[in-house]
Amino acid sequence: MVKSEGDLPQIYLRPGEMYLAREPSVLSTILGSCVSVTFWSQKLSIGALCHAMLPHCPETKSDAERLANRWQYVDFCIRDLARQFDSLGVQRRDVQVKVFGGADVLYVGEDDLRPTVGKQNCDTALKVLDEENFVVLAADIGQTFGRKIRFNTASGRVLLARLT
Repeated sequence: MVKSEGDLPQIYLRPGEMYLAREPSVLSTILGSCVSVTFWSQKLSIGALCHAMLPHCPETKSDAERLANRWQYVDFCIRDLARQFDSLGVQRRDVQVKVFGGADVLYVGEDDLRPTVGKQNCDTALKVLDEENFVVLAADIGQTFGRKIRFNTASGRVLLARLT
């Protein structure tokens, strides 16, 4: 018997967290400038969600500091989840990937030419996913509004609400 979404465990991710669901679950989060990436394997019915706050994990931090805060960084999250799916025997071409967030919620104006954290997070996510040979199936990124997402790891479906 297939469980309805309401019967599945509900897991809320805060900034700097990641969750790999080996059992059907609903993973959710709220995003502003942060980026979330969903990974889903239909073959194994597993899914993962990360909620990263900053684009790059600094090389200047000690190994202990980097490991303690690893899920804060877009590049680290994507590469680590790629390795986790590899270890489960999932081919990257068989992983459905979707990207959300990266809003310019603190947008200053057109005169400021510096890239925002939201834009840097989006650019990093797309670049690292490409480097890791993932195809992005869907994306809702950028703009100036937040987002709430609910990822059903049983179906791979992501429900998106734009927070305007």
